[in-house]
Amino acid sequence: MAIRVVTHDWRGLLRVTEDDDTGGWRRATRHVLSGWPYIVAALAVSLSAYGAGAKPGFAAALFIMFFALILLRRSPPVEGRIATTGSSEVEPLASDPSPQIAAVIDALDLPIFVMGREADLLAQNRAAEKAFGALAVGAHISARWRSPGILDMVRETIATGEPNQIEHSERLPSERVYVVRIAPVSLRDPPAQPVTVQTGATQTGEAMDMAGYARFFLLSFKDISDLRRLDQMRSDFVANASHELRTPLASLRGFIETMQGPAKDDLKAKERFLSIMLDQANRMSRLVDDLLSLSRLELKAHLAPDRMVDLVPVLGHVRDSLAPLASDLNVDIRLQVPDGKVEVLGDRDELVQVFENLIENACKYGQDGQFIEVTVRHEAGGSAEVSVRDHGPGIPAEHVPRLTERFYRVSVEDSRSKKGTGLGLAIVKHILTRHRARLIVKSELGKGTDFTVRF
Repeated sequence: MAIRVVTHDWRGLLRVTEDDDTGGWRRATRHVLSGWPYIVAALAVSLSAYGAGAKPGFAAALFIMFFALILLRRSPPVEGRIATTGSSEVEPLASDPSPQIAAVIDALDLPIFVMGREADLLAQNRAAEKAFGALAVGAHISARWRSPGILDMVRETIATGEPNQIEHSERLPSERVYVVRIAPVSLRDPPAQPVTVQTGATQTGEAMDMAGYARFFLLSFKDISDLRRLDQMRSDFVANASHELRTPLASLRGFIETMQGPAKDDLKAKERFLSIMLDQANRMSRLVDDLLSLSRLELKAHLAPDRMVDLVPVLGHVRDSLAPLASDLNVDIRLQVPDGKVEVLGDRDELVQVFENLIENACKYGQDGQFIEVTVRHEAGGSAEVSVRDHGPGIPAEHVPRLTERFYRVSVEDSRSKKGTGLGLAIVKHILTRHRARLIVKSELGKGTDFTVRF
């Protein structure tokens, strides 16, 4: 009587091995009969040799030799098969893929979890551990994620066997947005009929449904926080640019209508209105110029400069060009540079734009301190730094991280009164990004602000 031994592994596969007292001679018989084309060919060769004049003993020896070679050929494997109802032939079972799966998911930079049919954790890759911490093997996913959306999605996929995904937000430790996707992984196509296992004439296995046949599930998290933030920044940019242009345009339109109507013959009013209109037109011109500068910088942000620029004459030129403004504001620009050259890889015109922006801002917003300090520091064989420090009122700490955002202002009215567009520090950031440099901002209320450019 045939005895089939059944084992289960963690994926729900049923392994069957066979131990049969009479199975040895049956397998040998099947093996011999499966080679009947070779036996017929060997017999034909032997008879041909005998018909050609060979001795009977030689023809018989030739047949025996061929027959022995047929018997020694490799037999197909019989162990490791899955038994199906109504059939004694079973498919070979692949080797356990879990080590290969672990190696593959570890090579991916997406956080990925492997789950069983009970939504229990079986494995996780390094990216998942880095993003969410190490989770206990065997724990239910609800121990980590209590979002009804994720739990409902997992239940639905386990029940139907269909992939699914949702968008999920994590609030802590920081705001992150993920596309969470779950998909079943089948080791082979599901059978047309339920799987059963037999021992002798008695069924001892249980049927596996189509959705649960030889499957486990991959739960992946794709971080789209940067994309969402970029979409928000684009929306804010369009809204802010529209607002910044709409205000001077509305002012121009109002003054033109007034000059065409009630103030048509009022020369003094016309002069005053024309002066205001010129200021508004200049404001729009500055805004458009800054927007074009940003666009040009974004187009070549990936191209690093390849020329050496001496910072000492650059800062001297900037100080001289801003001397009239500093004089009008009663601010003294104090430049401190080391002896000799301080060279960095850069674009001279863009570096002039960076330091003009920083020093002009220090003059305008830090004029209460009556002087600003521009200091160049350079270590032999090391990095170079340029710091622009004012002694004005300082910037509140909550505003410092957002200073380089487009159209961001600490004080809108103060910025507009000083003819600012809200794009200056955004341009500085883009230029320094292209130069592979950093902008470090330190500020203390009542003591002033320090902008440091580190190359």
